[in-house]
Amino acid sequence: MKIVVLGLNHKTAPVEIRQKLAFDAAETTRALSELKSRFPNAEFTLLSTCNRVELYSAGEGVGPADLTEFISEFRNAKIEKFREFLYAYEDADAVRHLLAVASSLDSMVVGEVQIIGQVKESYRLACAAKTTGKVLNRLFHMAFATSKKVYTTTSISSGRVSIPGVAVELAAQLFADMRSAKVLVIGAGEMGRLIVRHLLDLGARDITVVNRSIERGRELAEPYGIKLKKWEDLDELLIQANIAIASAATQDYIFTKDSFKKITRRRKKDMLLIIDIAVPMNFEPAINDFEDVYLYSVDDLSQVVEQNRRARKRDIAKGMQIVSDNVAEFMDWFGARDVGPMIGKMKEQFAQIGRNELERFFVGAREDASCKDVMEAMVNRVVNKLLHCVIHNVNIVAKESGPTEAARLLDTIVRRAEEISSEYDSDKKNN
Repeated sequence: MKIVVLGLNHKTAPVEIRQKLAFDAAETTRALSELKSRFPNAEFTLLSTCNRVELYSAGEGVGPADLTEFISEFRNAKIEKFREFLYAYEDADAVRHLLAVASSLDSMVVGEVQIIGQVKESYRLACAAKTTGKVLNRLFHMAFATSKKVYTTTSISSGRVSIPGVAVELAAQLFADMRSAKVLVIGAGEMGRLIVRHLLDLGARDITVVNRSIERGRELAEPYGIKLKKWEDLDELLIQANIAIASAATQDYIFTKDSFKKITRRRKKDMLLIIDIAVPMNFEPAINDFEDVYLYSVDDLSQVVEQNRRARKRDIAKGMQIVSDNVAEFMDWFGARDVGPMIGKMKEQFAQIGRNELERFFVGAREDASCKDVMEAMVNRVVNKLLHCVIHNVNIVAKESGPTEAARLLDTIVRRAEEISSEYDSDKKNN
């Protein structure tokens, strides 16, 4: 059995590629069901965020090529269009990757707290789709425990460490007077809520929220005492705004370059800063071509992100040590998970060889010998003593070379014992 992760993220693929391959919740459920139908003996989870799309599998006969082909078919995208952006890890490397992801050590903004919620949601969807099993269940719970330990034993999450936080920090760097800035927040989900909180922290006072669902927009606006407008007012709001930060969930652009042209014509010559952290993006990248309009995507936050990473260098090292320790613990379990059943198989095969030899001996005139019961007891004792010696040596191998090597040794012994039993059956047929 292999554990495999295939994916792409903010480090390997531009936002244009990530948004084409992104999955919403309904698509995630459908994709998992299709994978399970195609590979019924394997386990699957799918993690899709604004910064990454990753497929995790555990089972026989499922490799990176199979997962690549599946994404290509599901997304109706030619493999050649995204192959160069992919990465694939197996076994310990795959485990290390998930634990680092869940602990935000692989995030664009190291220390962000949103990623663990996203990992938990991906696992919840997989459980609901019944595509997890013994291996991925244990792996994801190990990821949750690792994340908790990293957050509680390091200061990695101190300061502004979320994508919304970095977006607002960038706005503050580019627009000196946040108190007088007219800020438009597009989208009232969790990202929108974090954006509003960070804006208020930095002194912004003229904040307007707009959301497709006016009720959800009200749930965000009222507790913070900020303005709420209807979705139909979006054009007028952009005409008046100094800063727009967008995180609305959409499949297509809210504004293309052509549709945004009428807004630029009605604006004064003031600068409009647009920070689009949505994936897929809310604003077509070509909008950045307009004079006095400055559009930043998630990928453009790299400078602030790098400052964040340098400030947390020591915490990152400490976090990665926690990850490494937990990878070793998981791989010990993963390597040993088959040892118990294989020892059972070995005992069964040794006992069968003993029965075969007794049957071979007690034939003809010896078939009803009075010593038969005594001989059976003696053979069983010999078999058990030999088993004790073998199991003792398997334990030594497990301690010195790891459970995976012990499992390989047991597999070799079981296979040879099966061959000996088969030889007896073959001799019996021939005679």
